[in-house]
Amino acid sequence: MHPCGLLDLFGIRNSEFGFNHLMPTQLTAEDAKQSLNAHVAVKGAEIFEKYGPRIGWRELQQILNDRAFVRYPCEITFDAAPLGPGEFAHPVAKGEDPEAGFTMFVHPWFMTQLDRAVYLVLYQLVVVNYGQFATSDDAETFGSEALGLNKEGYYKTLCAMSDELGGCGCS
Repeated sequence: MHPCGLLDLFGIRNSEFGFNHLMPTQLTAEDAKQSLNAHVAVKGAEIFEKYGPRIGWRELQQILNDRAFVRYPCEITFDAAPLGPGEFAHPVAKGEDPEAGFTMFVHPWFMTQLDRAVYLVLYQLVVVNYGQFATSDDAETFGSEALGLNKEGYYKTLCAMSDELGGCGCS
């Protein structure tokens, strides 16, 4: 055992690397929130780099099968039954274990507008990947980065699509 309580497995003293004066850092909920948002921004940008610059329905299907970007199996169904008023899409787990996968319910209004449905699915993928920890800000960051759009423009597009369904009037 090393004098500071750490194992000295390689015969190297922690003080040689300046570790003897490190204080534990207390991370806050805000730190975690910022970290997740930065992570989803990177993942979105990686999607744009790999599948862009134009992500349409075909590219979305490839993304859904790429476990580097979508952690769990996810299939899309155009069905409004589980959606709330003005809600355009929402993932529902197929079981208690996320490995069982998700069904992404998308409002049937967008069934003939597949290129627009891509925006909706990308927005909801943060819920598939990060569950309850994902926020609307994370969803906007991820989707806008994946599509190569500015965040405000992406948000306005989503609001307009929600408004087509009698949404919240956010646009």
